[in-house]
Amino acid sequence: MESSTDQRSPATKARPLTRTPQEAPPRDVSNRNTTVLVTFTAITNLADGVTKVVLPLMATQLTDSPAQVAGVGLTLTLPWLLVALHVGVLVDRFDRRLLLWIADIARMLVVAALLFLSLQDAVTIPALYTGGLVLGVAEVVALTSAATLVPSAVAPAGQERANAWVAGAETACNEFCGPFVGGLLVAAGASVALGWTGAGYLIGTLILVLLVGRFKPKADDTRPAGTVNQRIGEGVRFLWQQRLLRLMALAVTVLSACWGAWLALMPLVATSLMDLDAREYGMLLSALGAGGLVGALTVTTVNRVLGRRWSMFADLLGTAAMVATPVISTNLWVVAAGAFLGGMGGILWTVNSRTISQRLVPDAMFGRYNAAARLFSWGAMPLGAGLVGVLAEWFGIRTAFAVFTVATLLIIVPFLRTVTPQALAEADAAPARR
Repeated sequence: MESSTDQRSPATKARPLTRTPQEAPPRDVSNRNTTVLVTFTAITNLADGVTKVVLPLMATQLTDSPAQVAGVGLTLTLPWLLVALHVGVLVDRFDRRLLLWIADIARMLVVAALLFLSLQDAVTIPALYTGGLVLGVAEVVALTSAATLVPSAVAPAGQERANAWVAGAETACNEFCGPFVGGLLVAAGASVALGWTGAGYLIGTLILVLLVGRFKPKADDTRPAGTVNQRIGEGVRFLWQQRLLRLMALAVTVLSACWGAWLALMPLVATSLMDLDAREYGMLLSALGAGGLVGALTVTTVNRVLGRRWSMFADLLGTAAMVATPVISTNLWVVAAGAFLGGMGGILWTVNSRTISQRLVPDAMFGRYNAAARLFSWGAMPLGAGLVGVLAEWFGIRTAFAVFTVATLLIIVPFLRTVTPQALAEADAAPARR
């Protein structure tokens, strides 16, 4: 990757990226697209939520090593570190809906392969790792592409509502319904769960046909594309030079590492320390989604009463509670309460951060910005998953979670100094991007 200094050619530097008011879709088209995006998000994230339960529980049937079980979570998120920036360049060059289709096809192929192995009783840890890596790459493509669709498909006046509904569908289905359904399906057999997951990805792929609009980035003939590394460098520099966006990226790095640690180690905590079965583990994960659903339903009210700043601050406290509860208790309801607070805080952060970035980032940069931002966030998840596995092996599970609790609390002061009312007011006053 290019360094943080500007190494573009004079031709490439000739004209800076600018934001111009977005040409809003008609109201009926905007409403239709919102419905399509929410439905697509709900179905595919329901499939993701089932997968989140199936793969780790399949691993616990093959090994009792914390590191190896956590490794499944690591493979699902490691691609954010390996390919996120390059995927951002793809998203800024090609039709974003087409990229979503390609990602879903890849997911279906992986699920089909794992289903075949499951029916043959031939699943191995290396097979789960390989499948997890491919699913992880597909997720990078899908989430980076999907993040760019709302500003193109929905009028500016409806974007906060669309963001809330989409984020709510993500959390409710991925963290609430998906894990709960996944726990029930795993009880019936891994092959049943995998078959349902493949069907979910297929339905989601078909639903995207109903989306109306143009989803390929508009070309600027006066601005050369440059090399891949130059374009990656532009995205990283844009994020780093915006103080508010930079703090958001750094803060969510710590928060996402906590989520990666929690999700990676919780299957072993649930089965070894809490003595939960698959159904009860699904219920525990569902507490994340229940909190997220409440957050999605109340984010507008919370923003109006408390403001964006304190709404986002709630995520710091919620995530700290999520990773702290396994330290102090093995009671299902106590740990689930922490998960609920983490899920609610996460959705408040997600909706507000998306709305802020959609105001500040130009369309021609949005794919690369999202890739760079998600490199900090989703890229931190495999680091959290790997670190918590090592800490648990050396010092024990409770100590591992305690480390992540302290890390979350340490970002409170930088957050309050940077995410000020003035900074948020300036972001809200920025014109909608094109």
